[in-house]
Order: sequence, then C-alpha cells, then structure tokens
Amino acid sequence: MQKNLKNLTLLYVEDEPMIRQNAVEYLSRICDNVVQASNGVEALEIYQKSRPHIIISDIKMPKMNGLEMAEQIRKNDKSTPIIIATAHTETHYLIKAVELQLVKYIVKPINSAKLTEALNMAVKCLSEEKKNIINISESRLYDSLNKTLIIENEVIKLTRNEQLLLELFTKNHQRTIMYKEIEHQIWNYEGMSMDALRSLVRALRKKLGEEYIENISGLGYKLKVQA
Repeated sequence: MQKNLKNLTLLYVEDEPMIRQNAVEYLSRICDNVVQASNGVEALEIYQKSRPHIIISDIKMPKMNGLEMAEQIRKNDKSTPIIIATAHTETHYLIKAVELQLVKYIVKPINSAKLTEALNMAVKCLSEEKKNIINISESRLYDSLNKTLIIENEVIKLTRNEQLLLELFTKNHQRTIMYKEIEHQIWNYEGMSMDALRSLVRALRKKLGEEYIENISGLGYKLKVQA
C-alpha cells in the first residue's frame, strides 16, 4: 500500500492543530505529497488547485464541515476517494456518508492502524475504479466498503453471516450464487447444512425484504436488484 501512495497527492483536513500536525507527520512518511487545510472552505480552495488523489477530513469544523465539503466536491467529482473522521457515531452522519459514496467513516481517536485501513480502501478504489454503492432498489442500498445496509434511510444491523451472504449477493447480483459458493463463503470449515442455509436466507429476507432474494431450485439463490 505504501508504495502505491508514494506518488499520490493526499489532502488532510482538520481544525485541531495538534491532531492535524500528528496526522500529517505520519502521512508524510508514506506519501510524498501531503497538503493540509484547517476547514472545509480552505480545503475546497486547495482541492481546486491541487486536485488530490485522496481526501481525509474531519466532520465538525468551522466555516464548512467535512460532509458539506464532500457534498460540494461530489457535485462534479464522483470518483475521488474521501475518508471522513469524526468523534460522533450518529446514524444520520453515517447515512449522509453513504449517500456521498465516501470510502470510509473513521471514528476518533485516529491512529495509524485506522488510517492505514482507510488508505488501503482508498487505493483499492483508485486502482479498481469500482462503485462501492449497490442500489438494490430505490429505498435499499448496500455500501460494500463499509459493509453497511441502509433501508429507508435507516442503518440495518446484520449478523456476521448475514453480512457475508449479502456481500456475496451484491458482488455477483447479475447471476445465481450456487450452494457451494455460499458454503465456501460462510461455512468453509465446518460444512453447510441446508437447514442452516435456509435459516440464514430467511433471516436476511426478513431484514432486506422477501422479494429481493430468489431461490433457484436445485442450484442456489439470486439477488433481485430492482434499481
């Protein structure tokens, strides 16, 4: 990852001087070109001049907060990876972050491990140029990077196995997922019983909606994307 970051420009936005200084010092060790801003207005000006490859920003800042800044950028730029850091975990922040197709939502305090994970995601987005938001229907979407299902602007909690199954469905929504693929994804070591599979599908259908998962008799299941 660090090798991939070397030639990229990274913009870091934070209003607290000490937090900004510490983060920029760390980021400068893995990225040759790090620029910084203390609020959203200043960040937009730097963005227009520098066109950074990756943006990391706090949410709560004077003049213009991080989500407002991201919203301005997204009007004309749908692809630059944006990472949001915040001390708050309110659902409305998370929903807005998903709507803006942000790469990662980091909960403070920020450390090198959290930054590294988020930057890995950002580099992956840059290299693959893939959309991380799957619109299952007008009211249902899945954020594959942040492993988040949102229905009617509400974050839906999933168990580990429900999340793994939905991940498999959304990545391959154009085709039927065979029983063996599901077994390999979820029950690779202990083996899968059909009762366990039906129980898992039933639980996911209850949260997602009955009509969105189709059983292909004798073969497997298919996600019915209606967007």
